[in-house]
Amino acid sequence: MKQSLWQRMGANAGRWLLRKRSALRSYWQRIDANAERWLLLVFYAMIVATIVVEVLRRFVLSYSSIWGEEIARYAFIYLAWVGASAAVKDRAHIRIDVLIHIMPRRGKAALYFFGDLCMLGLACVAIYTSIESILTSMRYGSVTHGLRISLVWFLAAVPLGFTLMVYRLLQSIRRDLGDLKRGREVYEGARLFD
Repeated sequence: MKQSLWQRMGANAGRWLLRKRSALRSYWQRIDANAERWLLLVFYAMIVATIVVEVLRRFVLSYSSIWGEEIARYAFIYLAWVGASAAVKDRAHIRIDVLIHIMPRRGKAALYFFGDLCMLGLACVAIYTSIESILTSMRYGSVTHGLRISLVWFLAAVPLGFTLMVYRLLQSIRRDLGDLKRGREVYEGARLFD
């Protein structure tokens, strides 16, 4: 049976849409897997470049600027909060895990679940209180001393970091519940020392 031109175009459009949807899903999976790493790389590079420039300016030109110190400071603040989110994702925060090693599989899962819920509660409180300080800064028009940029951009590091933590905690809870349901060991994260 012969297909009309409109039927062939419809079939081609459907295949094209499926390819685009697959490419978009792959793109979002890459962002989900590496977003914190890429942001950490940007902030580390910004800190190193700024400090190198400022050291050269100070010792070669006998002149330094106030903006260099501020850029390095605020990049470090963003680095810390994005890094905290990356640590939540990899379960790399410092913890005392003596009890976890002697517990059965369900006990480990319950302990991790309890810890994730406590951290989730803390993160929600932190988001709320940090947004209050941003709104206060917006109301009064606070600016940085050297760059004269609105302080809101730098205060936003805290709610951004905790929002990323909430997202990663929800992923962690979902992963742990799935592992428990399938009878697998829960993800314990990377170990510093064996």
